[in-house]
Amino acid sequence: MTRGAVGAAWCALAAFWVDVLGGVDGEGLDERSLVDQLEAMERLTSAAAAAKARLTADLHARRVERDDEAGVPRERLGRAVGNEVALARHESPYDGRQHTALALALVHDLPHTLAALARGDINEYRAQIVARESVDLGRHDRGLLDTALGSRLATMGNREVMITVRRLVADLDAAAAERRARRARARRRVTARALPDAMARVSAELRAEDAVVVMDSLHEYAGMRLAMGDDRTRDQIVADELVDRLCRPAVTGVRGAEVQLVMNADMLVRDDDTTPAHLVGHGPVPAGIAKQFLADAEGKVLIRRLFANPDDNSLVAMDSKGILFPRALRRLLFARDGETCRTPWCDAPIRHADHVTPRARGGRSTLDDGQGVCEACNYAKELPGWRHRTQSEWPRRHTVQIKTPTGHTHQSQAPPLPVKPNKQFLTCEIYRPMPELAIAG
Repeated sequence: MTRGAVGAAWCALAAFWVDVLGGVDGEGLDERSLVDQLEAMERLTSAAAAAKARLTADLHARRVERDDEAGVPRERLGRAVGNEVALARHESPYDGRQHTALALALVHDLPHTLAALARGDINEYRAQIVARESVDLGRHDRGLLDTALGSRLATMGNREVMITVRRLVADLDAAAAERRARRARARRRVTARALPDAMARVSAELRAEDAVVVMDSLHEYAGMRLAMGDDRTRDQIVADELVDRLCRPAVTGVRGAEVQLVMNADMLVRDDDTTPAHLVGHGPVPAGIAKQFLADAEGKVLIRRLFANPDDNSLVAMDSKGILFPRALRRLLFARDGETCRTPWCDAPIRHADHVTPRARGGRSTLDDGQGVCEACNYAKELPGWRHRTQSEWPRRHTVQIKTPTGHTHQSQAPPLPVKPNKQFLTCEIYRPMPELAIAG
């Protein structure tokens, strides 16, 4: 049997089990049998994760060999495998890279952990913990850690696995443990993530000692306010005080900060209080809150018109002949493609206005030949075997076909505009007064 026939047989077998498992339910089973079925399914899931790890490692080895033959620089060999894995698993490129890194660690450095995963003794998440926490060890020390864990993994919970691996890493290579801590402290940052109901979460990765001081200070203030009879909850006081401290003017002067709302004309000037507006960088916002944004704006409000195709709610655009995407065309392209990268299942924010057909192969700086993608997806498509091709023409909804080095194809389609059209859209750009930074000296 040829290698292709073997692969087709395995795919057919996998499809058979998908059909079987998709129809499983608990009808006719007693409670003990239900629990037994759950345990069996969990072991099957873990064994499938081990198989995916081996397949991913094999794909990586072959792609490295193929890239090397194509003359790809050594530091970029196999770099886009994570993107292929992500598309195959219907996940983001970031997750695809994480799965690839886990597969390489399990296959090459952690055979006992891989065996435990294949037996169903641990799940994929616990295997990820072992790989992640031991990443700074050399191959020899990592093998010693893997052997030391051995069969103990089967009886450990997530936290126990994490603590045990960290202790073993410190015993095997204290310098590696310190390097890990220093690298983590160097990555300190503050991020924001949109939440439902017109809320957002601001997260800060801080040095532990700084985090303790911050939280002690906020809770001390909340305790004082509660003692004075403040009717807010402790959590509300802490949240409000954090915002007040960060936004309190520390210097003089005013600068503008732009907030963009996407609304239709009825929402702005008539009595449409039911259709949510779209806050760029966040997502849907109730109409009443959006109008409050406009009513409370302390700076100037600029209205821009965006015209939509009435058939499919896609953004109607302009053309350009420039080599680079002009600023106005970039804004229109990003408005059309939304908040996230155009690659299917990629959740990363758009960073690049990319030519679907590279400039070196005749690509033009037009809206039809442009797409908003993240950095990783833009770099991946430049590697051998990747092809992106625009399949639509204005005014149809923008569609791109993505072809991977293995010949698999995926469709990327621009999302509809975030609010229902009524002849034209409006973006309301609110410039809110913000304190200017003072330059010392």
